[in-house]
Amino acid sequence: MKSKLSRRDFLRYGSIATASAAVGFGFTGVSRKLIKHVPGFKPEPPYVFVPDPNQLIDLPEGFSVNAFSRTGEKMDDGLWVPGKHDGMAAFPGPNGKTILIRNHELKAEDKIVGPFGWNNEKLNLVDTNKIYDMGSKEAPCLGGTTTLIYDTRTGTLENHFLSLVGTIRNCAGGLTPWNTWISCEETVQKTENTFEQDHGYNFEVPVTTTHGLVDSTPLKAMGRFNHEAVAVDEKTGIVYQTEDRNDGLFYRYIPEKPGELLKGGRLQALKIRDKKAADTRNWKTTLNKYAPWTYDPYPVLQELSVEWVDVENVESPDDDLRKQGVEEKDAAVFARGEGIWYSGDALYFTCTNGGVELKGQVWKYIPSPYEGTSREDKSPGKLELFIEPNDSNLLENADNMTVTPWGDLIICEDGPGDQYLVGVTPEGKTYQFAKNVSNTSEFAGSVFSPDGTTMFVNIQTPGITLAITGPWADIRQRQLA
Repeated sequence: MKSKLSRRDFLRYGSIATASAAVGFGFTGVSRKLIKHVPGFKPEPPYVFVPDPNQLIDLPEGFSVNAFSRTGEKMDDGLWVPGKHDGMAAFPGPNGKTILIRNHELKAEDKIVGPFGWNNEKLNLVDTNKIYDMGSKEAPCLGGTTTLIYDTRTGTLENHFLSLVGTIRNCAGGLTPWNTWISCEETVQKTENTFEQDHGYNFEVPVTTTHGLVDSTPLKAMGRFNHEAVAVDEKTGIVYQTEDRNDGLFYRYIPEKPGELLKGGRLQALKIRDKKAADTRNWKTTLNKYAPWTYDPYPVLQELSVEWVDVENVESPDDDLRKQGVEEKDAAVFARGEGIWYSGDALYFTCTNGGVELKGQVWKYIPSPYEGTSREDKSPGKLELFIEPNDSNLLENADNMTVTPWGDLIICEDGPGDQYLVGVTPEGKTYQFAKNVSNTSEFAGSVFSPDGTTMFVNIQTPGITLAITGPWADIRQRQLA
């Protein structure tokens, strides 16, 4: 029997509905005695991959994949599917359909895989006033989003169209409780040469089935930096943000009015209490130019109290928010913060090259019951290193991530060799769920459909979206056996 969850539950647990009552297990209530974080610990692989005859993606027995919306295909608005598929979210659509909003990590010079054709001959099909940066009429910036309508019952793509364009390197982002997608620019490109606008901002894309470009208005108060991903706490409306830099910060944006990000707010960076410029990366040697830290690695599951410090001059014309946060505010440093997802009462976020062996970390942040208020000091938020495998056989360079309906994390790898989708159980065990056998391009944008039956994920290059179906309930049952 299928469980029915409200939209509130979806935003809390990472999916609108569980696939079945048999897989309704979340992180809440997991005994810490069951969590295993042993250095070098390697669980028995729970799955043997079945070779894909199409040589696209290998999956466990019983699972199947449908590939669609490839780079260069013609969309329903007459434009071409852009390349470099990246972060993605799934929303409930009309008549039980799923609406996907998908990022494209394109630069201005990536015209060959842009939506307008080799010579931008299809520009006449859009309202160019809605293109954020036309590039001095020479080379419009081609990053942005596409919107797709997919029927999980029939396994068919029904519609796809361009929804945001004129931005650069839209890497990841995050969904909001008010039914929008925040698309993030992973760049700090300034207005110069052929660029007509500064870049390095977030943009909000409404969920719709109607063709046409959205207004490309940058959310400047959320900061100008190398954005990666965001997650929203639906209880408070606070937006948490990762920064994809070797010496990045972890930010939160407290809007003046929850749900209306354009109306302004306060940008802050996380600081570990009683620690000056804490280095969470656990590197044996530091590459950070701001302070000569000694090697003092953080162990897994050590609970750290935090505070938040205000960040000034958030549009950062000199790209110095990180420097300001560390040198002036003693903010903590993270190793390339990337994917982030809100689940239950906690946020999970990845750091791509954190850890002793630079193989990646997953951090967990539990907001204060008074998060963002003057009473926060009475019960501060808590940060802990959830896993740091330091073994490429377990996890290599974690990137985008999501939370499954049953409570596991699904992490997209972005390492130097073979690329996997890696699951992480609430007990901290890792397992490989899928392998890219088409090339060595990264997975990106893993997310579950509202009905819990389908996991969508992208292979970034040459750009293709996959819908994976199968016996999801067996995964958690097998782990508990």
